[in-house]
Amino acid sequence: MSFSWPAVLTLWWRELNRFRRQRSRWMSALTQPLVFWLLLGGGLSASFRPSGVPDSMGYLEYFYPGVIVLVMLFTSIFATIAVVEDRREGFLQGVLVAPVSRASIVMGQALGSATLAWLQGVIFLILAPLASIPLSPASVLSVAAVLACLAFGLTNLGLIIAWRMQSTQGFHAIMNLILMPIWLLSGAFFPVSGVPIWLEWLMRINPLTYGMAALRRCLYLGQADAAGAVPPFLPSFIVLAGFGLATFALAAITARRQAS
Repeated sequence: MSFSWPAVLTLWWRELNRFRRQRSRWMSALTQPLVFWLLLGGGLSASFRPSGVPDSMGYLEYFYPGVIVLVMLFTSIFATIAVVEDRREGFLQGVLVAPVSRASIVMGQALGSATLAWLQGVIFLILAPLASIPLSPASVLSVAAVLACLAFGLTNLGLIIAWRMQSTQGFHAIMNLILMPIWLLSGAFFPVSGVPIWLEWLMRINPLTYGMAALRRCLYLGQADAAGAVPPFLPSFIVLAGFGLATFALAAITARRQAS
């Protein structure tokens, strides 16, 4: 079977339309991280000083990039759960009998869910001035590019799990077991510097750590010191792009095996 861009675009458009009709998903995906940011960031700002960051940076400001990724994480979870629902309702079986490759189906699902996650991440940038982060047109464009790669990688990771699940309950359990720890170990909640050596190694092998580093570098574009002690942008972006390609390949392989 050949790769079909019309099939990709059809599935992409279907995901956008379905999300448009479910406005509660917008609210939950945006409100939950906002509450995390205000409550955790406000509560810890007086007592927690991250190591390896400028003295002038408060915890609300440090935590802000992590909340952007959390917005996209929640959106990816809610979006990829549609695969489980489509299987239960019979839609997925109808798609699988079409003469298109499994990679086309996965790409359409991934692009649809990633677009939704990207849009909500970009919307959350409106709150950057509240975190004392000044944005320029160049930084907004570079952040948007990093968020697109992040959204694609996280969505594909969700699809790898969703294609294996038969129930939404099992999907949520596995997603919380995998996605929340990799978010916590990405430098979103606390930096790599100053943690125990075993935890430092876990953070350094976590691909999301480099996505977070690239995001911080772009938010503080032209202000290298303000980004803190994180890896340089180019190596971080390369790891992030590799993460997206690797997870897409694994999602396509998983879909092929589950459909056979």
